Amino acid sequence: MRKAIVGLLILAVIGALGFWGLTSPAAYALIRGNAQASSDAPSSSNRQPDLENGRTLFFAGGCTSCHAVPSQADKLRLGGGYALKSPFGTFHVPNISPHKQDGIGSWSTADFVRAMREGVSPDGRHYYPAFPYVSYAKMPEADLQDLFAFMQTLPAVEGRAPDHDLPFPFNIRRGVGLWKLAFLDGTVFTPDPSKSASWNRGAYLVNGPGHCAECHSERNAAGAIIEDRRFAGGPDPEGRGIVPNITPHPSGIGGWTADDLTTLLKTGETPNFDTVGGPMGAVVANTAQIPDGDRQAMAEYLLSLPARQGFKKPE
Repeated sequence: MRKAIVGLLILAVIGALGFWGLTSPAAYALIRGNAQASSDAPSSSNRQPDLENGRTLFFAGGCTSCHAVPSQADKLRLGGGYALKSPFGTFHVPNISPHKQDGIGSWSTADFVRAMREGVSPDGRHYYPAFPYVSYAKMPEADLQDLFAFMQTLPAVEGRAPDHDLPFPFNIRRGVGLWKLAFLDGTVFTPDPSKSASWNRGAYLVNGPGHCAECHSERNAAGAIIEDRRFAGGPDPEGRGIVPNITPHPSGIGGWTADDLTTLLKTGETPNFDTVGGPMGAVVANTAQIPDGDRQAMAEYLLSLPARQGFKKPE
């Protein structure tokens, strides 16, 4: 009996050490690091940031939609505080203004790149994937530098959001390391040479900074996107009904033209003379700020997606 108990204790210790090792941010970097490094452009640490490109990426990413102070007229005040409800609990969106203590004003560019690529904070903690770094990881280093530089020009906002309100076991942040090993591949967007420059630009904006699939896709029990349901819509994670299908299927945007979709991304108007509202209204407030060519590129890409039947709520 004593030997059995000792054996179980040894196995428990080995299991705990294995969990601790595999869930370390350093473990993810070691396992996925080579894939990241091989898919990125050469280091651009000495280049001067392009603030105009950073501004475009900022609005393409819809940063104000989640991070602006709720009920604040100035959407460039990124003090956070929005309560994002999900099946895993409530996430309180953080301050990402350039405030030195409460925001990201004391971060280095390398800190920002690591957060966006690997979902790791400057002090070495995992971020929950409610922060859509699975999509942001597709952004090359130069674009992330530009985005960070633009964000540093915005107003510094005082105040911190409350801690996340998550039940066990989701409140064990360390466990996110296993989720990353399963679902965060960390590869940067690679253009398809068989497609046009505008198609590739649209593919990058939609899948990278725009992170459109993060809302418009059905997810599995672990909260990861189901690949064959990407862009086909799904349950709103905040419990507000169904997020629409944005593939060219009759249940989605089938029958729409590129002009129809470009107009929606600029004005919020649909081909049937309706207007989008709610979270998509906030998205349009951002995409209205990007160049016309980028909206057209996003439309071109979305209309080229495989047509998929939209999500149907189980009866």
